Amino acid sequence: MIASVSGTILARRPDHVVVDCGGVGYRVFVSLTTFCDLPEIGSQVTLLIHTIVRDDHIHLHGFIGEAEWEAFGHLITVSGIGPKVAQAILSGIPPAEFWKAVRAGDAVRLTAIPGVGKKTAARLVVELEGRLPRDTGEGGAALAPATPLMDDVVSALMNLGYPEAKAKKAAERALKQAGEDAGLEELIKASLKTVLG
Repeated sequence: MIASVSGTILARRPDHVVVDCGGVGYRVFVSLTTFCDLPEIGSQVTLLIHTIVRDDHIHLHGFIGEAEWEAFGHLITVSGIGPKVAQAILSGIPPAEFWKAVRAGDAVRLTAIPGVGKKTAARLVVELEGRLPRDTGEGGAALAPATPLMDDVVSALMNLGYPEAKAKKAAERALKQAGEDAGLEELIKASLKTVLG
């Protein structure tokens, strides 16, 4: 799987960008949010990538920021939400505002996004509850944000049979204990101590 691409921008369009990586041009689909943050043609860029593999194609969806990359990954797990719809949703609302609307069950805000009706808004709230970054409930302070590293820790725990909610809590505790400079192995070990302790 392609996790990121770095190279020179050859073309910019509202829905995609072409990035030259060592003489190979990769067409990467982007949201309007990422498009607006892209530098000019000829500039260097690094995009985080979600690789979507189908029987008849391989599509790359790229993001400048981790928050949008993470939200896309959650969105495509919702029934009825494919990569194109997920990209369209992220073109209509910033990730932080999207998470806030889902947490609050704000159907009015969600249905204001082009292409999102009442039924889709309801599915987003129900199926994404507990997956997106949550508030602690104490003054609105957020728990540790999800990152590719944290996703790997949670994935490792889930592969060992731990439920997603328990795996996330253990990973968050491990990050607080080990610190932000901790590596994957250290975080997994610390997480295992948390769930076993």
